[in-house]
Amino acid sequence: MSKLSISELQKVIHQQNIDAGWWDKPREKGTLLCLIHSEISEAMEGERKNLRDDHLSHRMMVEVELADAVIRILDYAEAFNYDIESALIEKLEYNKQRADHKKENRDKSDGKKF
Repeated sequence: MSKLSISELQKVIHQQNIDAGWWDKPREKGTLLCLIHSEISEAMEGERKNLRDDHLSHRMMVEVELADAVIRILDYAEAFNYDIESALIEKLEYNKQRADHKKENRDKSDGKKF
């Protein structure tokens, strides 16, 4: 697959999931968001135990589970007409100006640590 923009990838992922029958019936947003969370939890487990992925054994589990989370996020976004690519760009720009994202403020005793 050639390099795609995030918006293009979002469409490809969603269409692949439609073709696979995942969207034959209406899906509940809360359940879908919990599935995204489950991928992050699996990534944490892979990182904690330094595991390789079961299916793509040349890759670390954390890498594959993070990819699964992105796939689920982009599928969700396309299904519900969210423009993730533009939101990412806007959020990155906004974060540059946030006081709690500046190193000098994070380094303070009461600064944001994570």
